[in-house]
Amino acid sequence: MDVLMPQLGETVAEGTVTQWYKNVGDSVSENESLFDVETDKVSTEIPAPAAGVLVEILVPSGETVKVGTRLAVIRAAGDAGVAPPPARAAGPDTAAVPAPAVTAAAPPPSVARVPAAERGDGATRLSPVVRRLLAEHKLDAAAIAGSGRDGRITRDDVLAHVEKSRAGAAPAASVAPAPTAAPAAVAPSPPAPVAAVSRPSAQAAVPAPPAPAVATPPAPHETVIALNSVRRRSAAAMARSWLTIPHVLQAVEADFHAVETARAARGAQWRAAEGFTLTYLPFIARAVCNALAKYPQINARLDGDSLIVSRRVHLGIAVDLGGDGLIVPVVKDAQDKTLKAMAREIHALTQKARAGGLKPDDLTQATYTLSNSGVFGTLITAPIVNPPQVAILSTDGVRKKPVVIETAAGDAIAVRPVGVLAQSFDHRAVDGAYSAGFLREVKSILEQRDWLTDLPG
Repeated sequence: MDVLMPQLGETVAEGTVTQWYKNVGDSVSENESLFDVETDKVSTEIPAPAAGVLVEILVPSGETVKVGTRLAVIRAAGDAGVAPPPARAAGPDTAAVPAPAVTAAAPPPSVARVPAAERGDGATRLSPVVRRLLAEHKLDAAAIAGSGRDGRITRDDVLAHVEKSRAGAAPAASVAPAPTAAPAAVAPSPPAPVAAVSRPSAQAAVPAPPAPAVATPPAPHETVIALNSVRRRSAAAMARSWLTIPHVLQAVEADFHAVETARAARGAQWRAAEGFTLTYLPFIARAVCNALAKYPQINARLDGDSLIVSRRVHLGIAVDLGGDGLIVPVVKDAQDKTLKAMAREIHALTQKARAGGLKPDDLTQATYTLSNSGVFGTLITAPIVNPPQVAILSTDGVRKKPVVIETAAGDAIAVRPVGVLAQSFDHRAVDGAYSAGFLREVKSILEQRDWLTDLPG
């Protein structure tokens, strides 16, 4: 069976093989991690499509090739021509046993490699992520020393170069001057009112970060935990997002009384029929999809100087894996799903994520993301945007609070379940008023919809 470069997103045309987990001659099991692929939109582990023996690796680590390219060949262990791994003899003759043959350097014609001219610097193999970062920061690859295999430039190398450049451009005032006569006081101008919490502009002079401490060996009372691949990829993506996106946070309080009324009326029946609890999350997901129809520029991606708006809502659902990190499976075409279908698919994807059963296609094409910290009772969370998306919504804890409600007899105080919905957005893509209008729409749908019509008895 041929192993092909997968299609990891509708607009993805190529990918870089960053690591092989198996060598030629190794046995593989179906769905066992076989290699890592990095594109300009995702970095993920790819499972083996079938069980057998890895007899050829046609594209080595570090190569960028087109989608559909043959990367390797797996054959069933009983197939003719598949020799078992060579036995290791005891004694001095062991060294004479040849290792399994590695693929010849010249690939067959079927391997559609990306020409060096398309990859960037002709002498350097650049992954799509690295090329995008170089373009964003207007950097020359030749000016950056690569720390990857064979001197290959990694995204961490580019980000480190950006930080070093910013540190070098820090204003001289950051160095303590010699004592001088105190200057005349200058009255500061009053600050302008701020409607949302915002991160400083990338153009603003930012003091250089402190130099990292010299690594020291762990003390006897300390434990070293190596970051797994999920956390490493997440860390790199979040660091890149925070360095390049001007984040703004906005939040609203939503009264979940209408949602809770539906859950109280149908919750027991739902659990008996479906086998899991009907949580707040599918209600929020449905409200978000409805609101995105009215505010479509939130459901978009930024591409250079253009905002590409999608009519389809592919909803990312952040799933906590405990100490193993965070993963975001995607509910495809969420705009067409009923509340029941949404609840079922979110539950199924969550279970697959925690069991390690997600496929590459389950993790791609997200246009908007929900981060659900509410299960832990959080008050408000400022999530980090996952580019090229332009916004992300945090759903925090719902707790009973006294609220003022309007009745025919006048205002009254009632105890209602209230939670915070907090959206971080990319200020390059949309403005505060547009984001606030979207949040108001989500809040209105949650509070005013008769959710019992979505859950007939």
